Order: sequence, then C-alpha cells, then structure tokens
Amino acid sequence: MSAHTDPEKAQAKAGTASTYSDEKGRASQTERASPDNQEEKLEHPLYNAHIDVSGVDEKKLLRKLDLYLVPWLSFLYLLSFLDRTSIGNAKLYHLEQDLHITDQQYLIALTIFFFSYAIFEVPSNVFLKRLRPSIWLSLLMLLWGVMMTVQGLVHNYSGLLGMRWLLGMFEAGLFPGVNYYLSCWYKRSEFGIRAALFFSAATVSGAFGGLLAAAISNMEGVGGKPAWAWIFIIEGLITVVAGVMSFWIIQDFPDTAKFLNEAERTVIIRRLQSDNQFSAAGEELKWHYIWRSLLDWKTWVGMLLYMGADGPLYAFSLFLPSIINQLGYRATPANLLSVPVYVVACIVTCVVGFTADRYGNRGYLCMGCFVVGLAGYIILIASRNATLSYIAVYLAACGIYPSIPNIIAWVSNNVEGSYKRSVSLAMVISFGNINGAVSSNVYRQRDAPWYSLGHGIVLMYIAIGLVMAVIYHLALRRENARRERGERDEIITGVNDGRTELAKNGTYASVAEAKQDRGDEWSGYRYTL
Repeated sequence: MSAHTDPEKAQAKAGTASTYSDEKGRASQTERASPDNQEEKLEHPLYNAHIDVSGVDEKKLLRKLDLYLVPWLSFLYLLSFLDRTSIGNAKLYHLEQDLHITDQQYLIALTIFFFSYAIFEVPSNVFLKRLRPSIWLSLLMLLWGVMMTVQGLVHNYSGLLGMRWLLGMFEAGLFPGVNYYLSCWYKRSEFGIRAALFFSAATVSGAFGGLLAAAISNMEGVGGKPAWAWIFIIEGLITVVAGVMSFWIIQDFPDTAKFLNEAERTVIIRRLQSDNQFSAAGEELKWHYIWRSLLDWKTWVGMLLYMGADGPLYAFSLFLPSIINQLGYRATPANLLSVPVYVVACIVTCVVGFTADRYGNRGYLCMGCFVVGLAGYIILIASRNATLSYIAVYLAACGIYPSIPNIIAWVSNNVEGSYKRSVSLAMVISFGNINGAVSSNVYRQRDAPWYSLGHGIVLMYIAIGLVMAVIYHLALRRENARRERGERDEIITGVNDGRTELAKNGTYASVAEAKQDRGDEWSGYRYTL
C-alpha cells in the first residue's frame, strides 16, 4: 500500500469486509441486495472525515505501535508471572521448614491466590475501560510489588496466606486488562501474534525465574534472612520500580494516545472499524452491553475452553521445578533444567501466534496444541524413566503455553463491542484462573516422584479443552452459515421493510445503527474459525 494513499477510504462503507481470510466479516444479505438509491442507509460514517491521512504509512504506523505497546507490557507480564510463581522456586530453599508449614498448608497458600485473582478480574476490566490504562495498570503493579516484597518478610503461615490473597487481588487486572487493551489497538488478524508475544513473557519468566532464584539463593543468610525471603524481596522491589515507571510509559486508548498525531490516531480507528470493530471510536457504557456478554453462549463455551489450558498452565509452572527435583536433581540444577523447557515453549508460542494471524484457522491450531499436550501428559503418567519424563515435559509445555494466547485471540476475535469484549475476556480468563485453585492442589508430596494423580487431573483438563475447541469451532461455523443464508438479517427502514420474518432480528434506521447496537450479532459479522 502506498504511503500516499488513504488506507481506509476504500473500506469506508459499512458493507466492506475485512480481507483477513474467509472467516471474517462480509456484507449482509440486506447490503448485497439493496438498490443503489438506498446507499445512504448502508454507509458507516467515516471517522474524522475532515482529517487528511494521505501522509500516513500504515506499515510504519504498525511498527510504531508495536514498539510503544508490546515490549513494556510483555515485561510487566514477565514480572507478574515471575511474582506469582516464584513461590515454587522459593519452596526448594526451605520455605516450608522455616515457616513451619506442612505440604497441605503450602498447597492452601498456592490456592488462596487464585480466589482473589479470579474474583477481581471482571471488575478490574470495567475499571480499565472507565479509567486511563496508564493510571489503573500502573497502580495495580505498584501495589502488587509492595505485596510481593512484604511476602519476603512474613514469619508464619497466616502472614503468608494474607500476602498471597493480596498479591492475587492486585495482579488480577493485568492479564485480562492488557489483552483487552491490545485488542483495542490491533485488527483481528494482527492480534494473535501480539497476544503471543505478550504471553511469551510467561515462558521467559519461567526460564528467567529459575536463573534468578538460583542466583539469589547465594544471598542465604544476608541480613539474617533465608534465600527464599530474598527471592520475594528482590523480585518485589523490581516490580515496585516498574510500576512507578509505568505511569509515564503505558499509553492510553487510540483516540487519546499522546505518542500519535491526529492523522495517525485517525488511521488506527478507521482500520479497526474496517475490521468490523465498530466501537473503536468510543462507546458509552450501557448495561445491556454487559448483559449481552453474560448471556452470550460464546462466553460460556470460551470459559470452559480456556479452563482446559489455564488449569494445566498453573499446575505446570508451579510444580515444574519440584517435578524435575523429584526426578533426581537437587534444587539449583532443577531450577536450571527448567530453563530450556520454557525457551522451547516461548518459541512455539510465537510460531503458533504468527501462523494463526497469517493463515487463520485458530480453532485447528488450538486443537493441535491440545493434542500435543495430551501426548506429553500420557507419557508422564506412563513413564518411570527420568529422561523420558523430562522429554515429555517439553511436549506438555509446547501443548499448554501456545494454547493460552491463541484461545484469548480466538475469543476476542469473536466479540465486538468495547464493553462486551472487556467483560467477556475477563470472564473467560477469570474462570480459567479459578481452576488454578484446583490444579495447584493436585501435586501432593506423597505422590512423588511420579505424581500420577496430578498428571492425570491435568490430562483431564486438556481433554476438556480439546472437546470444547471442537464444539466452539463447529458452532461458529454453523452460525456463519446461517448469516450467509440471510437468516440473521435485520430490517433496515426504507430498504427491506417488507421482510417481516426478519423482525425478530431487530429494526434499525441504518446499517451503521445496527452494527453499533448489535456488535458481533450483526448479520454481516463473520466469526473467526
């Protein structure tokens, strides 16, 4: 595309479809069949029509977004995942013995994090939309950094429980918030790789966490504190500093972004609207948008689908060092041997995200990842050989980690409306995370070294995810077919008033009004398969 060509004028009409695969939006039957003299009924107003955007190079603009948004947000998630899972590394340095807690109490300390984490995700996403991301996300980071630091100062079991609850409460807003935030900047065909890059910070944190814990363990006895306390304190202080810096680094939404000029902001919003993101220019909070999310079948299927990946994720990340340790390696070598597992998972996550954006078929890629994860855990259950089990851990990681951003992108791609998408993503992620409370209790010390029960329960989660991926894919395909046949078309006043059988789909003065009100339920919207 030429740098001197308006990239959006050719797609300004409401009926224009995204070029991202055959799964994307197309014109509704009403738009295709309407006479030329009804064209004004079918137009969607061009955002900032008075702004000249001929000097904006869209590819350069996209690179600018990537530079300003993705690296820092990924770093924040690296810290988030590092802070919540570092207790797994700390356990290897006598956490249980020093706090005089049993294995069951340790599992409860893991579990309580997920309850507060899940409870506060949905309200946090609503606050994010109502407030500026630069304020809300930065404040959350600052507060959870303080909680992480204080976690290194606890002297008993009740203190550990309190800090884990507060840590979950303040961390709750970051992951669903950033995924929603990124979906407000990128087209649906661009979101997957960004979500994968952002989430790959979790795999990097797994590798970095092991290295960092091994390094910090050398501070054993400094200031009269054990190694596990210094792990919490050092990592918490890093998060506090990052939270303060975020007030100046995190950008707000496209229509107010200070690092863009007016023409660039206009292009960003026009290209989103051309991709059937009709609410990109802003949307007033109406409760029926939130109710639609709660009543949408896609939200509930998405919750079960995401559960199938997120339950295994937390079980894997919290217990990988212990699993390797029980295979015959001491604490520091166990942490170090977890590093290459996360490196491989990071690479595969990015490859899957890129492939899904380039070629579509998020559903098939999701199913493929689940099959790989199933193979890994079947081997872990059957194996009684340390080397074979270690190899199976790689398969498990390559099945679990790429599934997370791919599912989030898949769900996000199929929800339109700013508030509806923010609530739907938060519900999906929240339900997945509450299952961390289950999966964090399945690896019991008495089941060491092979942990057959824990592996079996994770295997069940992955199987549920695979079944839900198939159901989600087939249901979306069926709905797209109905829209192709015109069964979901709305009545547009003055265009197809005689189609009384369509009254159940709503009556609107124009297609633009139908798009704005119905979101992804609009008849011209096509779901990503």
